[in-house]
Amino acid sequence: MKSKVLVFETYPSTPPVWFAESEETSVTNAVQILSNTTGRDNHVINQVGILLKELCRLHSLPEPPDVERLRTALDPLRLGGANEAMAQRMEAEDTEDIDEDEESEAEEDLHLDMDEGDANSKTKGEEMDLEHLATLERLRQNQRQDYLKGSVCGSVQATDRLMKELRDIYRSDSFKKGMYSIELVNDSLYEWNIRLMCVDPDSPLHSDLILLKEKEGKDSILLNMLFKETYPFEPPFVRVVHPIISGGYVLVGGAICMELLTKQGWSSAYTVEAVIMQISATLVKGKARIQFQGSGGAGKVCGGQGQYSLARAQQSFKSLVQIHEKNGWFTPPKEDG
Repeated sequence: MKSKVLVFETYPSTPPVWFAESEETSVTNAVQILSNTTGRDNHVINQVGILLKELCRLHSLPEPPDVERLRTALDPLRLGGANEAMAQRMEAEDTEDIDEDEESEAEEDLHLDMDEGDANSKTKGEEMDLEHLATLERLRQNQRQDYLKGSVCGSVQATDRLMKELRDIYRSDSFKKGMYSIELVNDSLYEWNIRLMCVDPDSPLHSDLILLKEKEGKDSILLNMLFKETYPFEPPFVRVVHPIISGGYVLVGGAICMELLTKQGWSSAYTVEAVIMQISATLVKGKARIQFQGSGGAGKVCGGQGQYSLARAQQSFKSLVQIHEKNGWFTPPKEDG
């Protein structure tokens, strides 16, 4: 089994992220356990021990005689007999260490921690609002509760990547400058509503957004982004929700004609913010215009949000992909895209 592990800046107070090339259920189940460890079990050497023990259990194989030596702290739930009391004492010590680490980390986030290479020496408290720190903490607590209830959604890889993406967005200059906003639908990491509030000021779309605010009090383009459990190895599905747009490579139902959003054009290296910025540029490049005239009458956006729906967007995007798989992609795309 070939795998790789990523360690983030919060390590070892949070466990590292594991990726396995195998799609076998026993492997994915074993890897998933590694994202819910605490204390010393967050250390990579201990994680290897947990992984070996779990794989042996799932395949009904005897454990290698040296597997216990890999771990410096053992989970009392996996132990019995005389070792249990010692394991509990070690876990208690870990809990104290974690509390101290978390308190220290929170203080650093709000007041002390300096980013390397930051010429302005900004603290993390300045980098991220308390509201966004609270959102991230709430999401972490929700994930923990879901795990305990056995109702985990998505995958470990997707969840960890999306948490990192959201944290990076909260710290990004584009987000802080109000170029776009993010809202998680029902507090789910797998569905985001994104409001594009700034486009090229020299574009007709920018003028349309000003007019939209005058007529409806809305000054943004609402996008919906759906992630699968296969993210980041497959792209999110993105569609325009409101207002109705002509041009800009926006299809029937609100889907968007972009090779980047297809499996063929996607790369796991792309970030959510990069996708948002590319969509904004594509709308301008495609000379997108907001439709103010139509069945809704003068002065109202054509047909309202009812003309755009997830089902119609998915169908039109599926047809688009089939066309381009057959004929290739063009710059700019042909009329079908």
